[in-house]
Amino acid sequence: MVGITLQNVSIDFPVYNSRSRGLINTIFGHSRREQNRVESAGMGNVCVHALHDISLALKPGDRIGLIGRNGAGKTTLLRVLSGVYEPTRGLMAQEGRISSLTDIMLGMDLDASGYDNIVMRGIVMGLNRRAAIALIPEIERFTELGEYLQLPVRTYSQGMLLRLAFAVSTSITPDILLMDEMIGAGDASFVKKAQARINGLIDGVSILVLASHNESILQSFCTTGIVMKRGRIELIAPIDECLRWHREDGDAELMQI
Repeated sequence: MVGITLQNVSIDFPVYNSRSRGLINTIFGHSRREQNRVESAGMGNVCVHALHDISLALKPGDRIGLIGRNGAGKTTLLRVLSGVYEPTRGLMAQEGRISSLTDIMLGMDLDASGYDNIVMRGIVMGLNRRAAIALIPEIERFTELGEYLQLPVRTYSQGMLLRLAFAVSTSITPDILLMDEMIGAGDASFVKKAQARINGLIDGVSILVLASHNESILQSFCTTGIVMKRGRIELIAPIDECLRWHREDGDAELMQI
């Protein structure tokens, strides 16, 4: 059955070589609570605890909204769910095809052509070569990049590169869709196409996990909320209850439209 299970998952990042934890906390002005996420790991190393003991079971039909201020651990959790980060501690099991829109350029080769990148990204996403090649005509139409697809993608503008990466990443409907904010890439007409494409994907997936600061988006697409704070899950409840809890907690960074 399609799903993802996390059991007591933690993620630690060694980030500094330093002899003084106090110096780092002084430089970056961490509060006492935030200092708990930065600690000495011996031999001058410093470790940031990005996620703490996360236990979670995602099942078909789930529409999950991740809520929390910047640095709460939302993107790190999405990257664990997608397999980009391996847990430092704990266990993860997943079944089903996953598509992650958090790192849409993963697997792209800047020296390869647009066409080659379509095939390589398709293979990274789990397709065989023939199925990846079959994506090309639809991606040609969607991106409107024309002859640029024959050129190395290092010659592309940032907007063109995002168009291509987005088109390939959303070219197949996965079982599980992971998103970090809604994507806007390119001019207004392309953004409109991109939003329509995302809406179609969301309708077709078995499980959605969406991180956003926008209340309206969370309420539109999600039924269940997960509030995160300093790398921990604080609350799992219906989305409106989680949004209200987060606002009243005084730690909110939500946009209301």
